[in-house]
Amino acid sequence: MTKKAKGKEALLPVHGGNGRRRSIYVFTEGRVTEPTYIEAIKSLVEVKVNIRLANQKVSDADRKPSDLVAAAIKLLERKRHEDDRAGLPRKLRTQVWCIFDHDGRERNELTGLLARAGRSGVKIAFSNPCFEVWRLSHLKSVTGTFGGVCRQAEVRLPPAFGQVLGGIKYVTPDQIEKRFSIARRNAEQMNGQHPEHTALPSRDPYTDVYRFVKEGMGVEEY
Repeated sequence: MTKKAKGKEALLPVHGGNGRRRSIYVFTEGRVTEPTYIEAIKSLVEVKVNIRLANQKVSDADRKPSDLVAAAIKLLERKRHEDDRAGLPRKLRTQVWCIFDHDGRERNELTGLLARAGRSGVKIAFSNPCFEVWRLSHLKSVTGTFGGVCRQAEVRLPPAFGQVLGGIKYVTPDQIEKRFSIARRNAEQMNGQHPEHTALPSRDPYTDVYRFVKEGMGVEEY
């Protein structure tokens, strides 16, 4: 596949007839891992949507899931009005996503946030205990539980991941290249061990980041 241009140009909206692309706004809990993962995908394949990191400049203190969901709901309401005025068809209407983790938080808090986001139309990519479960899925099947402790997942990553510029939190293209199908299969198998009646925050381990890749970014493979 053709690689997509990097830099600010990759985030600019494309206008004009059939050349217009859907805009995707993403709120990430992490300042490094999720954004570098998105950039790694964009370096490997052509992403045919305009992805914008909506809270790129927000401090760590304001990146709690509750902050993300509140800001995402407000943004989506505004974008819906703009899309309505522009008369955009369904396939071009703006999506707003939040990517966040369990990371030891209270189940009731997370259940409430997931429900609130769902009612508003904000889409969530959720991992338990953290995004590292999705990274592990690119390498092997994930077994056992983590008790909501992200460090327990992080230590299973290869030592080489911690030696890249930027450290263990930084995702590089070579860590994920040609492995999306493997990661998705491993994640779905892992998720499938939990009964359907089990609340999402109680499923350990769990990740549905592949939904964001496919439904948000429109990427089937990388």
